[in-house]
Amino acid sequence: MTFMEKLYIPAIIKGMLVTFRHILKRRKTIKYPEETREFAPVYRGMHVLKRDEQGRENCTACGLCAVACPAEAITMTSAERTKEQKDLYREEKYASMYEINMLRCIFCGLCEEACPKEAIFLTDRLVPTQFERGEFIYGKDKLVESKEHRIDIPKRQFKGKRSTI
Repeated sequence: MTFMEKLYIPAIIKGMLVTFRHILKRRKTIKYPEETREFAPVYRGMHVLKRDEQGRENCTACGLCAVACPAEAITMTSAERTKEQKDLYREEKYASMYEINMLRCIFCGLCEEACPKEAIFLTDRLVPTQFERGEFIYGKDKLVESKEHRIDIPKRQFKGKRSTI
């Protein structure tokens, strides 16, 4: 090693040059919540149970989404529809209890691919944060879209039989 290398001056100068180059670069941070980043088109977020055009729930409690879920985050129980509930559910069988444990969910999208009735979708909305573990178990009260405020599903889900918007 030469005398200059023993003093580490060339290494210090190289390090300072790297630092100055980073100072001059554009910052990648944003001022959240005033500014938000755009999500990728393949982003999978909050689940939603869809309704049909008449406002009836699409889910028929077939259980394919629960079977397809690798994290076993979906649980449901089925019940028979009565004559008074004809305008609430499409089929004779419906999900009387439908829960998703959001702490277990890995947002893989297999539940929406397995659903033959196009009842469950992963939207582009963020899952809200909570302080208690019990608040992360989402029932039908949080999952089913309201009749007044429909939730648009991302364009990534329009393929095959879902080719029309």
